[in-house]
Amino acid sequence: MKKYLIPLIISLTALSGCSSLNKDPIPELEDSWGVEQVYSEAKKALDSEDYPTAIKYYNLLEARFPFGDYAQQSLIDSAFAYYKDDDPENALATIDRFIRVYPLNPNLDYAIYLRGLINFTRDVGLVEKYIPRDETQRDPGAAQFALQDFTNLINRFPTSQYSEDASQRIVYLRNRLAQHEINVAHFYLRRGAYIAALNRGKYVIENYQRTPAMPEALSIIVRAYKVLALNDLSEDALRVLEMNYPDYSGIDELRALVIE
Repeated sequence: MKKYLIPLIISLTALSGCSSLNKDPIPELEDSWGVEQVYSEAKKALDSEDYPTAIKYYNLLEARFPFGDYAQQSLIDSAFAYYKDDDPENALATIDRFIRVYPLNPNLDYAIYLRGLINFTRDVGLVEKYIPRDETQRDPGAAQFALQDFTNLINRFPTSQYSEDASQRIVYLRNRLAQHEINVAHFYLRRGAYIAALNRGKYVIENYQRTPAMPEALSIIVRAYKVLALNDLSEDALRVLEMNYPDYSGIDELRALVIE
């Protein structure tokens, strides 16, 4: 499979380059253009998914007309354009500036939601868009920020039209982050770092309750305590596992585990 990876990346890059060459260059702007016309051109480019052109217009509008409703809307629109143009760093910088400068804007709920979306996909590279991998193996940093953003939205704007989607993403993110902790715990177990594995299991129990990773976290705790010769604690954790997850497939193996 690996031998096809480089040609695929080259092909994707070539297609992207051809696409950008086919885009019409941004037209010359008349000095007489007012804020409405500049915003209209920016919105037209945004709606047609010509994000680089839309960004240029929005930046122009902010430079020439830095105050008023159009300036505020262009800032949040340009953040969205950066997001869609796969430029998460500029997208985050722009949306953070909007949130900081316009904390009373009626679209603040959308701004927080957009920030969550940007973080939600921030660590997805070009190859991963076309060759998906297990997301629990990815760096959890951006996912943690996205979880904070969506939680912030629900806490501040529980009736927002974006809260339902944010709630669903929170469930997904909690499951993903919990499983990431499990993956790291297993890594430590394989290398004999039992205290580190134990701490990861405890972290899941304390922070990601009601996620599918819970029984595996308890299993890791049972195993780590037993290896550390803390048999009473191991038995306590095993009883909790049996009581709450009686159908967990690894219970018999844990019960029979003997450490030499």
